[in-house]
Amino acid sequence: MKGAGKLVLVVGLAVLAAGCQRLSGGPNYAAPLPATPTTPVGAGSLDPLNPNAAGGLGPDGQPVAPADLASNPVAAPADAQEVGRTDLLGGWKLSSGGDNCQAFMTLTTWSGGYRANTRGCSSPVLSGIAAWDLSGNQVVLKDGSGVIVAQLYSSTSGQFNGQTATGSPISLYR
Repeated sequence: MKGAGKLVLVVGLAVLAAGCQRLSGGPNYAAPLPATPTTPVGAGSLDPLNPNAAGGLGPDGQPVAPADLASNPVAAPADAQEVGRTDLLGGWKLSSGGDNCQAFMTLTTWSGGYRANTRGCSSPVLSGIAAWDLSGNQVVLKDGSGVIVAQLYSSTSGQFNGQTATGSPISLYR
């Protein structure tokens, strides 16, 4: 038995030494890759950001100036329903101007209302939604700067319909 114990010890040490050689940069060790060259960053001034730019295009493909929804609110339809904050919580499907994506609304307070976000929206208007709030029975969607992106009202069918700042119809439904 003494010979078998020594044999196991010798084999174990040989395996351990072979493993250490491989990890220490032996003949099979891959050299690190060189740094990727980059072009220098240019210097210059950038155009100022326009927080009211909605980024929408009209039917002719030309940019559309956003509507000032704060001073020109969308009129409430005759069948507009009363809505509470908890009625809007959770996930929603969002549809506007051929774009179909998802919206998520929480009661986490955020500048100008409550936190919201979207997923899968290709439109800059819809992907920029960052907050929501209630103004009477109107749901107001806002971007990260607090600019109103859309105004919607609850209908009898359990969905919310309204208009974006670019004038496109918008629907929020489950």
